[in-house]
Amino acid sequence: MEFRAILIALERGRVDYVVVGGVAAVLQGVPVNTFDLDVVHSRDPGNLTRLAAVLRALEACYREHLPKRIEPLERDLALPGHHLPMTRLGPLDVLGTIFGAKGYAQLVDHAPRVDLNDGLVVRLLELADLVAIKRLLNRDKDRAQLHEYERELELRNAMETRDGR
Repeated sequence: MEFRAILIALERGRVDYVVVGGVAAVLQGVPVNTFDLDVVHSRDPGNLTRLAAVLRALEACYREHLPKRIEPLERDLALPGHHLPMTRLGPLDVLGTIFGAKGYAQLVDHAPRVDLNDGLVVRLLELADLVAIKRLLNRDKDRAQLHEYERELELRNAMETRDGR
């Protein structure tokens, strides 16, 4: 999966989104494996147009319908559900909302812009929020990774306390 290339495409397309899930955790130092990029997108009409254009450029089609090529449409992206397309760069989970019906507007204040180097700046859901979501979801895959998330959060909190932040 080329998640960095997908993020670059979203940024170049001026899409408003927050990176959540495993990639957000990995980018914050959590040593876990992840196999897709999860984003919660703004469902503002202008953003939906930009997102749909980026998805077309990435040749996105729904994974559950392969080998048929059913593409995500702008009107479908306006819904709060999950869209699970495969792009030419790898799987991208486009989420209208996440746990507790939290959409982009509820998450953006908990998602600072982070510089990933070379001018790529994206919004990542804060690690404390990722931990809270993992705890609440309580799925097998979440329980299996929760310790790593919590350990990184504890290390980060200890460093901030030590540094007087």
